[in-house]
Amino acid sequence: MKWQADKKRREAEEWKKKNKVMLSTKDLVFKKRPANKLVDQYIGPYIINKIVSTNAVKLWLPTLIIIYLVMNISQVVRYREQVEG
Repeated sequence: MKWQADKKRREAEEWKKKNKVMLSTKDLVFKKRPANKLVDQYIGPYIINKIVSTNAVKLWLPTLIIIYLVMNISQVVRYREQVEG
């Protein structure tokens, strides 16, 4: 039965301090937007300030965003730089 549970399981990403990540807007509330479908899926990039545990990171966020600074890794995605050309 273990092999069935492990079929869709993947290895956890290695998070490091100063990495850039995008923050999910799934559970965030925006007052200026008329509808949720018009909000971007991810906002950022933001920089990781500290690795709290294997599944939590603390972010550097601007003062305009009033949310808790420690996020679960399910709420962040690694930022990929744009490629020229």
